[in-house]
Amino acid sequence: MAYLIRGGAFSQLWGTSIKLSSRTRWKVRLCHCSSMSLCHRGSLAYRSPAPLLRHRIPAISSRTLFQDTRLLSDPRRFRTFLGAGIGVRGLSSAFRLVGSIVSRVLKIRYLFLTGAIGGGITAQQTFESWKEKMPDLSWLREYLPDAERLDKIEAGFKRVRSQLSVPDINFKLPEEFPRLRAIREWFDSKPEVDLELFEGFLRDPEFLFPQTDIYTALDTEPPLDATSSYSLLAAGKSVDVSANAKDKVQELQEEVIRLQVRFQREIERLEKENRELRKNLILRDQKNVPKRKIKKSLIDMYSEVLDELAVYDSSYNTQDHLPRVVVVGDQSSGKTSVLEMIAQARIFPRGSGEMMTRSPVKVTLSEGPYHVAMFKDSGREYDLTKESELEALRKEIEIRMKSSVSGGQTVSGDTISLTVKGPGIQRMVLVDLPGIISTVTSGMASDTRDRIQKICRQHMENPNAIILCIQDGSIDAERSNVTDLVSTMDPSGKRTIFVLTKVDLAESNLYNPERIRQILEGRLFPMKALGYFAVVTGKGNTNDSIQTIRDYEEKFFRSSRLFKEGVLKPYQMTTLNLSMAVSECFWKMVRESVEQQADAFKATRFNLETEWKNTFPKVRELDRDELFEKARGEILDEIINLSQITPQHWEEVLNRNLWETMSQYVFESIYLPAAQSDNSGIFNTTIDIKLKQWADKLLPSKCVEIGWSTLQDEFMRLLGGNQSAGHRRDDIFNDLKMAVRDESAKKHKWDEKAEESLRVIQVNTLDDRSVHDKLQWDSAIKFMETAVREKLRQTEEVIREMVGPSRAEQWLYWKTPTPQQIDRIATMKELEKMLQSDIKRRPILSHDELTTVRKNLETQSTDVDGEFIRETWHQLYRRQFLQQSLVTASDCRKGFYYYQKGYEETGLNCSDVVLFWRIERMLQVTCNALRQQVTNNEARRLERNIKDVLDQIGDDKQMLQKLLTGKRVLLAEELKRVRQIQGLLEEFIQALSKEKP
Repeated sequence: MAYLIRGGAFSQLWGTSIKLSSRTRWKVRLCHCSSMSLCHRGSLAYRSPAPLLRHRIPAISSRTLFQDTRLLSDPRRFRTFLGAGIGVRGLSSAFRLVGSIVSRVLKIRYLFLTGAIGGGITAQQTFESWKEKMPDLSWLREYLPDAERLDKIEAGFKRVRSQLSVPDINFKLPEEFPRLRAIREWFDSKPEVDLELFEGFLRDPEFLFPQTDIYTALDTEPPLDATSSYSLLAAGKSVDVSANAKDKVQELQEEVIRLQVRFQREIERLEKENRELRKNLILRDQKNVPKRKIKKSLIDMYSEVLDELAVYDSSYNTQDHLPRVVVVGDQSSGKTSVLEMIAQARIFPRGSGEMMTRSPVKVTLSEGPYHVAMFKDSGREYDLTKESELEALRKEIEIRMKSSVSGGQTVSGDTISLTVKGPGIQRMVLVDLPGIISTVTSGMASDTRDRIQKICRQHMENPNAIILCIQDGSIDAERSNVTDLVSTMDPSGKRTIFVLTKVDLAESNLYNPERIRQILEGRLFPMKALGYFAVVTGKGNTNDSIQTIRDYEEKFFRSSRLFKEGVLKPYQMTTLNLSMAVSECFWKMVRESVEQQADAFKATRFNLETEWKNTFPKVRELDRDELFEKARGEILDEIINLSQITPQHWEEVLNRNLWETMSQYVFESIYLPAAQSDNSGIFNTTIDIKLKQWADKLLPSKCVEIGWSTLQDEFMRLLGGNQSAGHRRDDIFNDLKMAVRDESAKKHKWDEKAEESLRVIQVNTLDDRSVHDKLQWDSAIKFMETAVREKLRQTEEVIREMVGPSRAEQWLYWKTPTPQQIDRIATMKELEKMLQSDIKRRPILSHDELTTVRKNLETQSTDVDGEFIRETWHQLYRRQFLQQSLVTASDCRKGFYYYQKGYEETGLNCSDVVLFWRIERMLQVTCNALRQQVTNNEARRLERNIKDVLDQIGDDKQMLQKLLTGKRVLLAEELKRVRQIQGLLEEFIQALSKEKP
């Protein structure tokens, strides 16, 4: 059929499509090139080339089509046949309908075609702009191998492989051929090999299949003569095994190891050059752009998140599930040494068999131009390339560990945060935990063992924490404690990496290859792990450098029997492979878990914000630090307002406080004793003596004390005065303000020179007994009457308390006097009789007078002692004396003329008025001096003291926590912490998404 169509008249049908629908179900396509193909379809279809029309034509069988060759050979008949089928259905209407549909379809096609062309042009322009912004990576050609060299190695390998042949008997390559695997790994890792030497190795049958392995591969028994030769087809020739085959195999193995070491050193040299280039690039960028903000590295951002989570305490149980590498192991198992090898520096304190790690140490490893270390809370950088700096760092870590241990404990759960940067360091976060012990020795707390296990469990409970289980290879495995603990925390081994340390000692002392193989394959311990590694962390000398330990490790594994006999795989050896594997696992778990942690804190933030809105709807969210800053601003503002207090107000307040404090002394120690004199001369002499003593000893210091307390009271009045001014005072600051006042009072010390000058002023003022004018005289009388009335009022209150309720109060308020008050009333009546009989009695009763009063009271059935009578007499005498003083003041109101002329024959004695004038004048002078001292010096000194106290409180977080507390503060603190953690997580996730995995 196809032949007839290609050679027949169908060549004139351009673009015709015929669909055959019959039993054969073939499809015939006619094209301009006279080709026809049969497809397994159905009916015959016709498509016109010009308008691209498709019509259904009458179904014909393939037999009719093939038998009627005239229909196929004559194009006119075929077209007539098609036209007849179409004409039956109305050719004109069909063409119109199909034409309208096709025209609309063509419009859509043009739109799509135009959009595709425009989109392609836009995409090309965008791609070109991206290409211009991409960095120049041409420098990579210096480090990547040449494609021609790789092709040459591949061709050589194929040529060698084609020359090898194996026997046709039951031959299988088992997994027990470590040399084949080692050759393959070695070949894949080397950029260039000696093909001729390699072909010689492969042609040697003893190299590929030693005598002990060939029969295992063939699954047959060896002959009786184990030294007999066998043949292996290699390059088409038979090779006989000589007697020294084992020696030759040993030499070849050593040669392979030497080649591997040589290429490994070459790789290390290139890596070192790469680190130097990266260092120079980083330093150049920092030098060229000094004003640009330094961008945090990804690992630093992640470490900052972990630091925030470490101090976070939530009532919503939003636990920290972010990954970190937890290093656990028995004491002296070498876990700290493994961490130092990963960090490439001896940074931890050293000890000989004693516990050195007393608290968890979080070490953040990141890449940088210089090998430095620094603590989270310190700005000092330790240069790890200098031994003196390393010693200082170790000492600082030891000091921090010891300071974190308190209360007689041996270990602490407080974490010390340390950052180590350097070229070529793998990025990760490791936590070094105290070593697990079996027995508590002397000098340790009794609960040390349990506390260590509790600390380890707390860090391993994190479902995303990578457990780096360190096992000492130099001791029996049965003595290990860490494997049981790790197996309980991670029974499936999905996040555990097992590390066997001190393999050199294990090989020399306890060499048992099968047992070591079981350990590294996870068949000896009940625990499971993601991977197993063997490392050597030194020869036991704590003074060895990291490079010395690395060289020793490389030398050991190069000549190790464990490696030669296939017990150790290449990827299981050295701390370099370990650090790369741990870093890869760490970042994998970080990518898988960080978004879940961010979602958890987002939900916690929503709950906290809802609680705040419901509990404190009209209060701003201020945490403890923000509240302290607000209180600090209010306190400092009010200190400035002290300067706005008027001098008149200062003197009024000082005058009132001074008289309230010294009035008791004036009446009891000066006025009353002097009033017992018989004439004015003795009275004035007594007054002068007592005033002099008072001014020299007690008065200046007491006035200074009153001045300082007045300054504090005014300051506190201003702090609490915002409420009266229309502002709502926040009571949450009360404890803080009181603490600031008390601490500043302890620090304040009045100027000693000011006190001495105040003494001189007061002595001179009290010595002046002259009243110069009538105004001063009237002022003195007014001051005397005011003071005496106040003292009389206080005395009346004391007497009222002594005698109890009056008769009116007893009837109106149903009050009843006590027996003591009844005795007091009887005693007072008896003493009043004595006062009425002799007004000029002394303030102290004599023994005879006391006896007389007691006997008179006994006749009234009142039994009291002498002290009871003295107390009652003291108050009665004071009341009478004060009443007489008021009478004297009233009489002297118009006696200034007689005082000024010195007429004493009138019988008017106004010495009391002069006394109160001297005291009033002293108070005025003292208030003026104190006011000047306060406004000029002491207020500024108070401001400095308060600023110092505020700085101390702000730095002391514990004190600040005590002074600013409550549900409002705690809720705001937690809300702030959650927002901060969420922000850090989102920033880290954004930076992580930009980095290629």
